[in-house]
Amino acid sequence: MKRTERALRGVASVLLAGAMLVGCAGQDGDGGARNDMNMQEAAERADAILDATLGAVVPEVQWAHDTWTSGSCTVTRRRTVTTVVSEQRRGSFLGVIERFWKKSGYEITGVNPHKEAPAVFARTSDGFMMSVEVAYKGQVFFDVTTACVEKSDVLEPTAKPNGPAHPYGKIPAPNVHSDFWSATTPVPGPSS
Repeated sequence: MKRTERALRGVASVLLAGAMLVGCAGQDGDGGARNDMNMQEAAERADAILDATLGAVVPEVQWAHDTWTSGSCTVTRRRTVTTVVSEQRRGSFLGVIERFWKKSGYEITGVNPHKEAPAVFARTSDGFMMSVEVAYKGQVFFDVTTACVEKSDVLEPTAKPNGPAHPYGKIPAPNVHSDFWSATTPVPGPSS
């Protein structure tokens, strides 16, 4: 099942990158790439979006860098949450992310309300696409794919995970307990 989930995420990333390439056509006269930043600068912006997004989650959750990719003009940065986010708290977790993205001026482009695999998709005004998805065993995945930009070398992310730094592709299923996010009761209402 885990391989299937990763394969589906990989296909989704390829499709998203393809959509970004199509969307880049016609942005300027040099074949479509934006010339206001290169791939490294775009990767740093994607990392900053992920930093801010995960920083909006209170109480914090542990995360690790997941496999990142670069194409001919885009970069996808990924982070995987290792904190257990219970089925009862997933809606609240995704709500925090959606509200933060809206507050940040990002357009919510889609919401998947599926009970076991909910997701939220968004887009920045400068063409970066992001998603937060719940997958196998309730693991939460964040992806940010950059707009099509000038080709350059891309370095590893520099942000330090707030938990163990797992090797790419070796991140365990959620195994970190949070008194809040792992609770098996719904989030209490304001009057509780």
